[in-house]
Amino acid sequence: MERADLPPGLPSIAYNGAQRVLARNWTGSSTVPSRALYPHQWSWDSAFIAIGLRHVSPDRAQRELETLLTAQWQDGRIPHIVFNPAVPLTAYFPSPDFWRSSTAGDKAGAPATVETSGIVQPPVHALAAWLVHRADPAASTRRGFLRRVYPRLVAWQRYLTGRRDLGGRGLASIVHPWESGMDNSPCWDQPLARIEPADVRTFHRADLDHGCRADRPTDLDYGRYVRLAASYRDRGYADDAGSHPFAVEDPALNALLIASEHALAEIAAVIDADPADHLVRAEELTTNLLKRLWNPDAGMFLCQDVITGEHITERGVSGLIPLILPDLPDEVVAALVRTATGEHFGLGGPSRLAPSYDLTGRAFDPSRYWRGPAWFNINWLLERGLRLHGATEQADALRAEALSAANATGFAEYVDPFTCEARGSQDFSWTAALTIDLLMEPHVEPLATQAQGASHA
Repeated sequence: MERADLPPGLPSIAYNGAQRVLARNWTGSSTVPSRALYPHQWSWDSAFIAIGLRHVSPDRAQRELETLLTAQWQDGRIPHIVFNPAVPLTAYFPSPDFWRSSTAGDKAGAPATVETSGIVQPPVHALAAWLVHRADPAASTRRGFLRRVYPRLVAWQRYLTGRRDLGGRGLASIVHPWESGMDNSPCWDQPLARIEPADVRTFHRADLDHGCRADRPTDLDYGRYVRLAASYRDRGYADDAGSHPFAVEDPALNALLIASEHALAEIAAVIDADPADHLVRAEELTTNLLKRLWNPDAGMFLCQDVITGEHITERGVSGLIPLILPDLPDEVVAALVRTATGEHFGLGGPSRLAPSYDLTGRAFDPSRYWRGPAWFNINWLLERGLRLHGATEQADALRAEALSAANATGFAEYVDPFTCEARGSQDFSWTAALTIDLLMEPHVEPLATQAQGASHA
């Protein structure tokens, strides 16, 4: 599978190495992000993993998503962790006995037979389901894959657009920094400062048993995360407007919400449902995203603190993710590309991969988790967005750097954006999965271009 646009030997070496990672991390029904640090099933990890797995085994990719969806709550939420009961409680914190989903989440419809967390992660799942179907449409249709997952994916969207529209502005809010997927981004510092942290003596951070303290969130941050999660749990995971001490409209989560509506329109057309509702919702959400979170002075989208009603001025990579959307105004696309390649994110310049936070920002740190390092799933999304909007040269360069870095670091969890030195865990599943996808899928077709009145294989 050699490619003329990549160094000789790299595609085969990277593909085989990525396959081995996914095989080692497969549990029989789903894939753990890493065997040591993350020994359970994570929500958006599984979506990205399925996107890569579709090239290796479409059947496994379908099972990855189906396993996750069996833990969906009756209110529609897909929890960010599905716990494996065979894993000791001490292996990960917060553990199932902290979240107590089957009891504390009873009124919200948490499943009684499996323990989960009570918070969510970004909605990549509909996009993943659509791409997995396209990997082998005949087999997917025989198994009834899309027909089975479609109602669950719609319920997931409606949870976010309904119960999580905490600002009443037509956008979904996160109620915990972990829900963004970008756990300790400096974008959350300002709203987190209102939260009284839990005493660090009341919990044990299992992450520090497997990771370098300098790479991980601080104890102060962790204390605030624990306080927020415990408060949410003690309210029965209720999403009453005004009850959350932390509520932020995040551009990346909302962009993925919009991309999911486009994917659901494609899915609806295949299963003879009406795609029109999804296309209308995608248009409405895009309008709201532009109206509420676009900041022309910053040249990117900014997060909004729902409680204060103010933009958060920190430039996180979250504000570039709307590049994945097909219906942005040309001037917004041009500004996002300028910002991605300019002084703040440095693509094509000092940064080999897009950092998770502004290179010139007050809190930039190339080593500490989401405060500066580069992540492969984020760069996969940016590569897709750049390619979608015709920035082919930048997309090709980003793809080549991502593939080189993934292979050289043993599929690291994240890397230094300048040197691509490995950080966090190695043998990380979404890095391996997205490596395979970048090797196999250098071109991107816009979603929902055929959904209205279309018929797919």
